[in-house]
Formats: sequence, C-alpha cells, structure tokens
Amino acid sequence: MIELSAGESMTPPDYRPLSLWWDTVPAPRRRRPPLPGDLDTDVAIVGAGFTGLWTALSLATADPSLRVAVVEREIAGFGASGRNGGWCSALFAASHSRLEREHGRPAAEAMRRAMEAAVDEVGRTAFGEGIDCQFAKGGTVVAARSPAQVARARAEVAAARGDGVGEDDLRWLEAKEASAVLGATGVLGATYSPHCAALHPAALACGLAEAVVRRGVALHEGTAATAVEPGEPGRRPLVRTTHGSVRADVVVRALEGWTPSLAGERRTLLPLYSLMVATEPLGDDFWASAGLGRRETFADHRHLVIYGQRTADGRLAFGGRGAPYHFASRVRPGFDRSPRVHRAIEATLVELFPALAGARITHRWGGPLGVPRDWFSSVGLDRRTGIAWGGGYVGDGVSTTNLAGRTLADLILDRRSDLVELPWVGHRWPAWEPEPLRWLGVNAGLWSMAAADRGEARTGRPSRLAARMGRLLGE
Repeated sequence: MIELSAGESMTPPDYRPLSLWWDTVPAPRRRRPPLPGDLDTDVAIVGAGFTGLWTALSLATADPSLRVAVVEREIAGFGASGRNGGWCSALFAASHSRLEREHGRPAAEAMRRAMEAAVDEVGRTAFGEGIDCQFAKGGTVVAARSPAQVARARAEVAAARGDGVGEDDLRWLEAKEASAVLGATGVLGATYSPHCAALHPAALACGLAEAVVRRGVALHEGTAATAVEPGEPGRRPLVRTTHGSVRADVVVRALEGWTPSLAGERRTLLPLYSLMVATEPLGDDFWASAGLGRRETFADHRHLVIYGQRTADGRLAFGGRGAPYHFASRVRPGFDRSPRVHRAIEATLVELFPALAGARITHRWGGPLGVPRDWFSSVGLDRRTGIAWGGGYVGDGVSTTNLAGRTLADLILDRRSDLVELPWVGHRWPAWEPEPLRWLGVNAGLWSMAAADRGEARTGRPSRLAARMGRLLGE
C-alpha cells in the first residue's frame, strides 16, 4: 500500500494546465510510483528536471552497474524544464567578458565552445534516444528596434570580434536582411547566431525520463525531498523525503528554482518567475510576413528580457520577465499566472506583430527559474561532504543542463576530462541577502530594467540606469 503524504490525493494530478508544452506533449502520462521506503544507493539525485535527468543519463551510460536513484516531488519535467521558452541555446548566464576577466581568455573560449557543442549534443541525444522533441536548429535572431538597441547590438558584435568570435558564430544583420528573417515592426537591424535550436521542452523531459528508466535508473515521482544532509567522516550524505530517506555516496542537488524548498537553502538560489503565452496555430498568410521560416528563436535588445519561438504546429510561444519576486523566496502555483504580467506580454506580442491583434491566446503559464546572487551558473562536487550541485542558469538552462549532466558524471566518476576544467566547475555562489533586503533589491532591479526600456524608447539613447544595474550584476 502506498502511503500518502499530507495533502496528497488518490486522484492522479493533471499536468496539462502547466504549460502549452504539457498540454501538447505526446501521450501524457501519470506519475511513477513514489519512493517505497528507505533506500541505499550509489548516487541520489534530487529533482527530475533537465539537470537531474541529464546527470542520470550520463551516469547510467558511462557505468551501467552504478545504482542511481532520482526523487522528484511531482513528475519529471514539472518545473522550468517543462515550462520554458524552448530555446536550446549556447547562451551562458555569465558574459564572455566576465569569464575572460575572472578566468582568462582560454577558459572563456573553452566555455563558449562547450556551450555551442551542448546545443548539438541535445539534438544528437534526442535523435539517438528516439525522442521527438521537435528539435529545429534555426539559430536565434535578436532584433534592434530603437537607436539605443542598435548601439547595444553593434557593440555586442564588436566585442565578439575582439574576443575572436567570427561572422559564422555571431553577425550583424542590416534592416532589410533582419526583417526578412523576423518580420516584426520597427526592425532596424539584428544580431544573428546559428547556435540555437527551438524544441518542445516537455517532450524532451518526458523522453529523457523514459531513457533513464530504460537504463535501470530508479525514478521515484511524487516524492518530495525536504532536506539534504551532507556527509562527514564515517557517514554518507542523506536525502530526507516525504516517503523515506535515501543514503548515497553522492547526492546531487538539482532543484533550480525550487532549491529554497530544502532546509537550509533559502538563500542559495532565488526563484524568479518568467511568464509565457501561446497563440492558436497561425495561418500561412501570417507566417509569410512574420518570417521565422527555419523556426529561428527570437528576441530583441531591450533590457527586460523577452523571448519567443515559432512552434512546430505553427503557434507563437512568447514570454518575458516582469513578474515580481515573491517575499521569502516563495514558490506557489498561484504565482504561475499573473493577469497584469500576461496582459503586458500579450500587448508586447501585438506590438511586435500587429496582425495578431485578433488572434486567440490559448495558453498562459509561468514558473520560477533559479538565479544565483552573482548571476553565474555552476556545477560542482564537494568530495568532503558528498554533495554535488548544478544550477543557477538564469533562464538559459535547456542546453546548459546537458553540459551540467555530463560534467557532473565526470566529477562523480572521477574522470579527467576537458569538461571538469571549465571555469564554472566548483564555482561557489554567495548567499542572497536576508529579507526584506532581498525583496526590495530584486524588485527594484526589475523596476529599473523596465524603466530603462521606457526611457530608451522615449529618448533613443542608451540608459544610464541600465548601465549601473549591469555593473551591480558584474557584467
């Protein structure tokens, strides 16, 4: 008999309302059985999002004899992995210039190459595992729609040339060429990178879950981890859950925006919400003018991030930041939808594509992503405590998680590789400020970015306010 935790119902949860992706994933499934009781294993992974699943797959592939167990509060892909914008990009949270400044040019270049390779690795693995995640590597186009954005975009390309990044990896498109790729209003030019694919993230997450189970990984869904206890001499690390405890040689913490739910981790990563909408499938007449013929992902060079893709079934899936940070790092289902923020996202979408004024919005959703205090993604393994981690992707995790999973596998198996020498390995995050300073600072930052965009739209000049915020973030 399965023991139910407090508040758990015998009625199977319906995950389709979580996002467009969960509503359209092929063959939606129920949760796998929870942890049946206390367990002893070699590697325990907390969280069955992309980080946990890629780590489990990499470990099981490298050493089939290894006992690997994954515990997940809901269902594999429940969090950001099944709700994001579907950008599998080579973007890393920390800028190239920052990596070069802190670790040197060779390390920064190695990180760039590793991220670019990760995009292709996701596609290769999906194909090899028979996962139909609608992977389409059309690149990404980021429009410049004001003089200030043009200046910022051209500066980005110039900086890339100084870093040794050539035309094949990032280039400037003049207005005519840019508009042919992205038929949005007011396009004065754009940057283009080929290192991005659009995909269906929930389909990828579900496929990865099936792949790890096929390889013998124990995936226990409906099992909430409440604490991760580090090991010490004579005692291995432990995961406490609502259905028993898991003792292992190594415990991997892979909760991203849900990290604050663990005891003692409230200030490790900050859950910042990003919200999205999706249109009904759009006709050929719309796409003839809107472009995105190769399913390029798209954005523009504003400060408060927006992002979109043309889905395989002809919708526009579009999102942006702007939702407030919630006091004490709270994560609740009610925060997934905000009428005010969703209205703003829809208005921005119509501003970009006026022909969508009468289009039906079929889905509105959102969820938290994990933000470290220094805006620097990290993976690592503390051999003294047996605790490993991966996260802090700041919304750029679809491909970074693949790199994290392969890197964590090399660290856990003590394999020397180029991956374990990358500059994000072993990086330690400073703690976020205690409340109410955290709430005040983060929401003031969000307000500042929105104000900077309004100021640039009005004056056409780059915002000094945004420049000051960039320095605070260590850019």
